[in-house]
Amino acid sequence: MLSPHEFATLLLVQEAPNQVEMEREELDALLEHQLVQLENLASGRQQWRLTESGDSTVKAFKRFS
Repeated sequence: MLSPHEFATLLLVQEAPNQVEMEREELDALLEHQLVQLENLASGRQQWRLTESGDSTVKAFKRFS
């Protein structure tokens, strides 16, 4: 089960991945649950993005809220 902060971070990754700080503590838990991953951009930067499981989790939550 995700904490409120972890879920808020998951939503932030979905809606504004370029605004997610790379050092957020919640990202460790999301990585562990395989809900997010780092994407290498053409610019050489890295950005967080949802995995299929992360996307499904967000969609399920939105259906029930």
